[in-house]
Amino acid sequence: MNVPADAEVIVVGSGLAGLTTALGTAELGCRTLVVTKDEADENNTRLAQGGMAVTLGSYGHDSVDQHVADTCAAGAGLCEQRIVRDLLLSSPTALHYLISQGARFDEEADGRLALAQEGGHGQRRIVRAGGDAVGREIQRALSAAASTVAAERLEIVRHHCVVDVLLDIRGSVCGVDVLRPDGGRAVLRAPTVVLATGGSGQLFSSTTNPAVATADGLYLALRAGAQLRDMEFIQFHPTALFTGTAGGQLPLITEALRGEQAVIIDDRGQRVMTGVHPLADLAPRDVVSAAMTEHMAQRDLHHLALDATHLTAAQWRDRFPTVRAACAAHGIDPTEEPIPVVPAAHYQCGGVATDTYGRTGVAGLYAVGEIARTGLHGANRLASNSLMEATVVGLRATQAITRAPRRTEVLQPATPPRPRLAVPRSALQKLLQRHCSMNRTAAGIEEVAAFLHDQARPREIRCRRDLEDCALTLAAWTLATAALARRESRGCHRRSDFPRRSRRRQWSLIHSLADGHWPVLRGFGGRSSMA
Repeated sequence: MNVPADAEVIVVGSGLAGLTTALGTAELGCRTLVVTKDEADENNTRLAQGGMAVTLGSYGHDSVDQHVADTCAAGAGLCEQRIVRDLLLSSPTALHYLISQGARFDEEADGRLALAQEGGHGQRRIVRAGGDAVGREIQRALSAAASTVAAERLEIVRHHCVVDVLLDIRGSVCGVDVLRPDGGRAVLRAPTVVLATGGSGQLFSSTTNPAVATADGLYLALRAGAQLRDMEFIQFHPTALFTGTAGGQLPLITEALRGEQAVIIDDRGQRVMTGVHPLADLAPRDVVSAAMTEHMAQRDLHHLALDATHLTAAQWRDRFPTVRAACAAHGIDPTEEPIPVVPAAHYQCGGVATDTYGRTGVAGLYAVGEIARTGLHGANRLASNSLMEATVVGLRATQAITRAPRRTEVLQPATPPRPRLAVPRSALQKLLQRHCSMNRTAAGIEEVAAFLHDQARPREIRCRRDLEDCALTLAAWTLATAALARRESRGCHRRSDFPRRSRRRQWSLIHSLADGHWPVLRGFGGRSSMA
């Protein structure tokens, strides 16, 4: 395809956050390009099962105060409460926006929204769609909305990889360098670039993330001079379907099942979460995943099981069709037998340091969705807050972009070439799974760092996999650096050599590639703010 050379806004990524921002800027008159390295619906949004957390006080006893309290409790003391309240107050706006774009959410017989409950939530506040297919419905609605926008205002460029965000002599964004499907390169010029590439789940050998989740946005942000925060906090989902294989992408088993009284059991049929946490199987994800990991180690088990056999066939058909289909594909009948499950890498709680409008410290560079660290999630994300955050910040980024002074001239790129390093992907994934998942030690993290230092080699970007390997290598270094510096156990960062939580609230801060091949941890502790 012929790719336009100029735009006013370039959005990298086509999930919920990216399309929300792109639709908003296009509708307000900005020439907008969405660049995606795969098909437009190949992302984590499409795979989301549980739903979107929304505070709807008129639906019962819920309140913003309760939602804030649940979010901060899950975040293990590192949520920024002012930001949490600000974003949660906008959750109804996010819901109404998606409905206005054509998303159809499940309703009860009386026409009211059907609400579910998930781990860490004290109330039923999860808005769902298609039973357990909320992500697929949101992606469908936004993709359909994008298709109705005139091509001169919004265009989706598929199978093109963004290799670098380009800066001009002033240090402002002036476009992107892209790798075409034929291996050639092109420069797309624009004064605004929005990174919406999702997370870094492919760092680990066992993950719920699709193949596209290779930390591309983190890589692009660091190379452009942005900062990262809290990269040590990688959330593992407690219930991924254990398929008997050593690794790879595992089907997600939604947390909403535990909201309907499903329980985690071991090989003897004993409940794992009894006595571990007051909420038992509905404890926050970090608590459940850690307890499962410890229990499996104690009993030398490869997996545990989720017992939802109390649900009827009709409930499985209407409420959990996605999970039922995934189980059936692996010869499991969840109405008759418990589902084999294991924790798997799921969500990146830290990321590019932004405010709640997606702005980074680089002029013209924004980050929205899972890639961004706004201060909402802290040390562990509360289930289903992410779809809400992606929508709210995507809408706000639209405001920030369209209200900012327009740069009438986009200068030529002045970004100096930086070294690109990569290590063998499979070996890296296995090392991170072993040493940087649910049980970390200084010795294990240092082994990861030594591997990265010793095995990294210069890599030219000739194909998509080259870019992804470089991105994963850089992201692994930021994870290892931050994890080694945090000498405590907090949220989804667990150190068996430092099992207690520190009394100090500390945030890690990764600086850019200004010096040398690797980013540097220059700040750890004190008050958190966007640099």
